[in-house]
Amino acid sequence: MSSKKTYESTSKSRDPIPRGVKQTDLLGTALFFGLRAADPFLQYQILANGLGSGLITALGGTLLPNGPPLVTNTLLDRYVGLSPYRTVLLAMSVGSMVKQNAHLTTIMQEPMLPLNAVVIGTLNGLFNSLNSLFFVIAQTSASLNGEHFPQTPLIVGSAMYATGIFLEWYSEAQRHAWKKDPANKGKVYDAGLFGLSRHINYFGYTLWRSGYAVAGGGWIWGSMVGALFVWDFTGRSIPVLQHYLEERYGEQYADYMRAVPYKFIPFLW
Repeated sequence: MSSKKTYESTSKSRDPIPRGVKQTDLLGTALFFGLRAADPFLQYQILANGLGSGLITALGGTLLPNGPPLVTNTLLDRYVGLSPYRTVLLAMSVGSMVKQNAHLTTIMQEPMLPLNAVVIGTLNGLFNSLNSLFFVIAQTSASLNGEHFPQTPLIVGSAMYATGIFLEWYSEAQRHAWKKDPANKGKVYDAGLFGLSRHINYFGYTLWRSGYAVAGGGWIWGSMVGALFVWDFTGRSIPVLQHYLEERYGEQYADYMRAVPYKFIPFLW
């Protein structure tokens, strides 16, 4: 972003992260952690116990019949009892919760403010719930053949999810480990996965969010979710963060932009 106006006077108001503030907000951390920890239980109620089914049928929707439960001969059978397809969807909720709470408690240095914690935690739960609800509605479900396992949307969605979660987590873990070295204070991190794209973690988030949506609600819903996050990241998050980084690092960041021209998708954009 080439602007003579400062980050403080313009972009900061659009940034949910208090950049440069290295501290913890206990209330915000607790709120976000709790909201994300509650999400798998909410998704289980939708996938296993029909939460929301009354509203679905009242609106003219048809419920997808439960498939045969997954048989593992473990406690998973007794306490989960979902079909293989629904078990994978529940696992996606658990995986996203673990990733985000681990990032909050072990990597994130800026405070998670209470309002941001509620908004971000609720939005993540909302998208997960829509994935689950679209799956259990026969008219919108990605499961086009009962709940036979596996199916193409589940295979593709799971691959996107696993790749995206890895890209987001590992890129941020690499950067965090590098920043812990006092010798790197005041330097721009340009190595690891961030050597492929300047915002590879945002791309990873978009990829796993889209994959989760494909697995639950099919191709159209997955494309809509992907388009939404591409729009948000490229139209708001990346320009705002770039403004901050350009102002903080100056020519260092300009060199990084020249060395890594891809701002979002490696080797493409």
